[in-house]
Amino acid sequence: MKATAGQKIRTGIFTLAGVGLLIGAVFLIGKTRHLFGNTFHIYGTFRNVGGLQVGNNVRFVGINVGTVESIQIISDTQARVDMVIQEDAHKFIKSNAIASIGSDGLMGDKLIVISATDNRAEQVKDGTRIATNNPNDMGEIMAKMNRIANNAEVITAGLADISTQISGGKGSLGRLLYSDDLAKNLEGTATNIKQGTKGFSENMEALKGNFLLRGYYKRKERRKLEKQNEQINNEIPSESKQKNTTPNKKR
Repeated sequence: MKATAGQKIRTGIFTLAGVGLLIGAVFLIGKTRHLFGNTFHIYGTFRNVGGLQVGNNVRFVGINVGTVESIQIISDTQARVDMVIQEDAHKFIKSNAIASIGSDGLMGDKLIVISATDNRAEQVKDGTRIATNNPNDMGEIMAKMNRIANNAEVITAGLADISTQISGGKGSLGRLLYSDDLAKNLEGTATNIKQGTKGFSENMEALKGNFLLRGYYKRKERRKLEKQNEQINNEIPSESKQKNTTPNKKR
């Protein structure tokens, strides 16, 4: 059965549309992965590249400037990550720049973050290696978190035990807060001090009546009276003294 002219036209239209979509996809992917245009290459080595994949973004000062071109294992402890970067960013990336593996948000894809250090350094050369900052191992982080949780549990248990002892009236603080013994002891001490002071006053009064010390206390009282009289005399207004001593004027 021969195809009609209309069927041939429809087939040609679908074919052209498919070719157009394919070309558009190639250009879009090429633009995303910087396959077209001027680019340069750099690489870095990492101990752990977990989650990083070929095609992930390379970011510089918060802007996507390249992509991860390849990831290769070069030893039992290191992997090499090759990056292709736009030529427009070449003059800003220096030879002492540092590359690290980060995340695009909290749960986003992994990416390479290039950090600038000293602007006075020379421009990085094409195909050279740059310094890297290895990411923290999640196993180490979890181990640290477990140690922190265990220490917090021990501290919480200790505080609970101390609180229980205080509530039970144990220890100095517990006796102070929940026992009347300390208050009674303080009250008894105050009473003893008061009684001692009263007894001392009575003893002093008794000594004053002793014939051996009677002369001493009498002299003490006499000096006290003389001092009081002297103060009274000094308080007499000077103007009254001047009035008494000023001679009468002649009429």
